[in-house]
Amino acid sequence: MSTAKLAHWAVNLRFSQLPSAVTQAAARSFYNWLGCAIGGCAHPAAVKACAALSPFFGRPTSTLLGLRPNSDLHSKADAQHAALINGIASHVHDYDDTHLETIIHPTGPVASALLAQVEALDVPTSGHDFILALVAGIEAECKLGLAVWPKHYDLGWHITSTVGSIGAAVAAGKLLKLSEEEMGHAISIAATQVTGLRDQFGSDTKSFHVGRSAQNGLLAAVLATRGYTGSAHALEARRGWVKVVGAGSDRLEELLGTLGTVWETEKNSFKPFPCGIVVHPSIDGCIQLHEEIERDGWFAGEDTLESIQLTVHPLVLELTGKKTPTDGLQAKFSVYHGAAVGLVLGKAGPAQYEDTVVLSKEVVRVREKIAATADESLGADEADIMLKAKNGVALKKHIKHAVGSLEMPMTDEQLEIKFRDQVAPILGEEGTSIASRTARSIVGAENIANAVAAIWGLERI
Repeated sequence: MSTAKLAHWAVNLRFSQLPSAVTQAAARSFYNWLGCAIGGCAHPAAVKACAALSPFFGRPTSTLLGLRPNSDLHSKADAQHAALINGIASHVHDYDDTHLETIIHPTGPVASALLAQVEALDVPTSGHDFILALVAGIEAECKLGLAVWPKHYDLGWHITSTVGSIGAAVAAGKLLKLSEEEMGHAISIAATQVTGLRDQFGSDTKSFHVGRSAQNGLLAAVLATRGYTGSAHALEARRGWVKVVGAGSDRLEELLGTLGTVWETEKNSFKPFPCGIVVHPSIDGCIQLHEEIERDGWFAGEDTLESIQLTVHPLVLELTGKKTPTDGLQAKFSVYHGAAVGLVLGKAGPAQYEDTVVLSKEVVRVREKIAATADESLGADEADIMLKAKNGVALKKHIKHAVGSLEMPMTDEQLEIKFRDQVAPILGEEGTSIASRTARSIVGAENIANAVAAIWGLERI
C-alpha cells in the first residue's frame, strides 16, 4: 500500500516534527532555487515559453519570477502557467540543487508549483507552512527516486521530472490541506503524468521537464480537491509507476518506511557551476590549475598547452561526453568545455556557458587538446587531471571531493555570492539585496505572497 503510506505520512507531517537541520536545509534549497529562477528568466528558453503561452494565460495570480510589471512580457500568469515557466527558468542554466544519491534536482518541481499556488490562494500561507510543504514534496520525490535508481535513469528517463510531478503533487496537496484519500488521488494523478526523456539533454526541452512536472503536480493536487480520482495503488501496482518506469524495483516499501527518520532534504547539495554535476570535479581541478599557472607567471591557452588528460568516473563520459558542443545548452553536458573554461578563464559561471564563449576560438582550441578516460575506481565527485605545457612543465591535480559535494558543501557566503551573481543582472544591486534578505528569512515569513510581492517593491494584487 505504498500510495496510501506516502499519502498518510504527508498529510500527518507537522512543522514541529522537522529537525532544525532539515528546516535549515529546506530554507537554503529555496534560497538557491529562487536565485536560479530569477537568473534564468531571461534565458531564451524561458522567454520563448512565456511568449508562446501568454495568449493562453488565465487570471494573473502568480508571479513570473524576474519579470517586472513594465516588462514586454507578462509579469504574472495563472498558477498553472507560472509553475511551468518558473520551473523552466529555475533549471535552464543547470545551476539548481542536486540530491547526489539520485542526481535529482528536487527543489525545482516542488518550489515552482508551491510558490505559484501560494500566490493564487485567498488565505495567507506562513513560512512554516511553506517550508513544511516543501519538505514533504522533496522527501516524496527523493524516496521515489531512490526506489528506482539507477535502472530508471539507465532506461532513459529524466528522473528529476518523473519523480518531480509526484513531489510537486504532495507539496501542493499539503498546502491545499488535502485529506489522506485526496492526497492519495493527487499522487495517483501525478504518477500517470510521467515526463522527461534523457535524450532531450542539451536542448530547451530539458528545462521544460522541470516546469512541466511542477505544472503536472499542481494540476493533480487541484483536481483532487474536487474529488477527481485515480488508482489507489498507482505507485505499487503491477502496472503502476514503479513497475512500469522503474524496471521492476522492489525497494519502495522499504524506503517509504524511512520517511521521517532519514531526511533526504538534508542530503541536498548546491552547484558552484551551472552544468551537469558530474563535470564539477574536472572544473574544480582545472580552475585550481589555472590559479597555479597564473601564480607562476604564465598563461593557460592554445599557444602554451600541449595536452590535458582527464581521468574521471564512467558516468562523466556517459552523461557529459559531448566533445564539440555548439551552444551553451550542449556545453552543459561537455566535460571538455567545463575543463577548457576552467583552465583558460579560471571560472565556470553562467557567462562561461554563453554561446559566444562556447564557440570562441581560444576555448575551442584548448577543448580540442583535452582527452578524457573513464576509471571505475574513481568516485563520482573525484577526478585526476594531467596537464602538459609546451615549455616542458607538467602539472597534476587530484580532486578527491569537488566543491559543492556533501564533503565540501557550499557555505552560506558562497551561496549568497552565487545568488547575487544570477540575480543582479535582472534586479540590480538594490533589488538583489531585497530579494536575498526576503529569501533568507522565508521560514519566519507571516505571508509568503506578500514577501514575494515585496521583492518587486509592490503591494500584493
